[in-house]
Amino acid sequence: MSEYDLTHEISNYLDKHLILPLLEYISVKNVYDETSLLKMKLDVLMRTSMIDYAADTYKSIYDTEVPPEFAEKREQVLEKIREVEAKLEPVKTIFSPETMKEVAQCKNAKDLLASLEAKYSFKPEMLDDMFEGARVFYNIGNYNTASEYLKIIRQLAVLGSKRHLDACWGRLASEILVQNWNEAMEDLEKLKDAIDCQNDERSASQTYLVQLQQRTWMLHWSLFVFFNHPQGKEKLIEWFMQNPTHLNAIQTLAPHLIRYLTVCVITCSDKKKKNLIRELVSLIQQESYSYRDPVTEFVECLFVKFDFDGTQQKLRICETVLPNDFFLTGCYEEFIDNARLLMFESFCRIHHSVGISVLSEKLNMTVEEAEKWIVNLIRNARMDAKIDSQKGLIIMGIQKVSPYQQVIERTKTCGSSAHKLLERLRWERGIDTESL
Repeated sequence: MSEYDLTHEISNYLDKHLILPLLEYISVKNVYDETSLLKMKLDVLMRTSMIDYAADTYKSIYDTEVPPEFAEKREQVLEKIREVEAKLEPVKTIFSPETMKEVAQCKNAKDLLASLEAKYSFKPEMLDDMFEGARVFYNIGNYNTASEYLKIIRQLAVLGSKRHLDACWGRLASEILVQNWNEAMEDLEKLKDAIDCQNDERSASQTYLVQLQQRTWMLHWSLFVFFNHPQGKEKLIEWFMQNPTHLNAIQTLAPHLIRYLTVCVITCSDKKKKNLIRELVSLIQQESYSYRDPVTEFVECLFVKFDFDGTQQKLRICETVLPNDFFLTGCYEEFIDNARLLMFESFCRIHHSVGISVLSEKLNMTVEEAEKWIVNLIRNARMDAKIDSQKGLIIMGIQKVSPYQQVIERTKTCGSSAHKLLERLRWERGIDTESL
């Protein structure tokens, strides 16, 4: 189902090395022609220094030996590796395990540089050598080594400088590619801070535009982390929905990211879901002119149009869309289960009793599956209902909400909503919210 595939849109905001896992994944899903995907992969690989990988891909496409330029480029890469390794010998001597402890403990880059110069004769040009070495190692796919050097560079470079920002990007990419999700989560936070704290000579409007673009790239990279880290989905909601600058980037340049926010909200804990869905519905309605897909339309059909037939149809399409999405395939069962629960809750708000056969049809389940599913919901205290097996009915309990609780529910998000509005005004209109 290529019409709903976001690989192309997302790849526009990814480093070439980060594109490769997406191409590998989608190649086994038979969404696109295999030869076309291999050619895309080869094009990406030829912009890296992973020559052997590129040569194997070339042979898979054309079933012939690679041209001579592959061997020439391979020799150039090997020569470059030998060159940077020679330059990095003094650096390896300086940054022993004991020195790395000192680097980790020092929070001020200038003080750290002065200490290294005094104790170990560290020279500023060594920072350039490390950065060049990290770039070479990263390009050949040696991400662990690249990550080690980039971590040192990030500590030594001044926060707000271009070198510090570049090191943050490289370190995050390296940790993603070696699937070190705890480190990647920390690196993501450091990259966010680096983008926020840039020091340059650009005008305020130019800085705003550059930061907007950088945040858009960062949010795409964050998908790797958020959908693999244990607390990632909660963090994605915080970043995508509750951070005004990030939400602005999504609405301005990347509305397709709303798909991932929607899945995280649908699958989040029941305590938070009600208020989050209210905000999500508002966002989906605002951006429906620029982006919509079966995932967002499912929410729109259920909570805006109250179209249960349309909701059922969209959920059926979602059952195909999610397994083909690199980031969402691991959320498939959880999403479908929670989506069915939301449909069931909405349907039962209208009907005091529901036929199991009718409900099974709405939920795309057999009668036996629907009855078992409802029994599990009741058993796990996720709903107040009972089953009349003789009549084939589900009879809903009556849930009374006190006026006090209604007031609490309606006002609990007023403070955060007002804060978001003030932040939005500050970023979009240049209003000084501190004086308000």
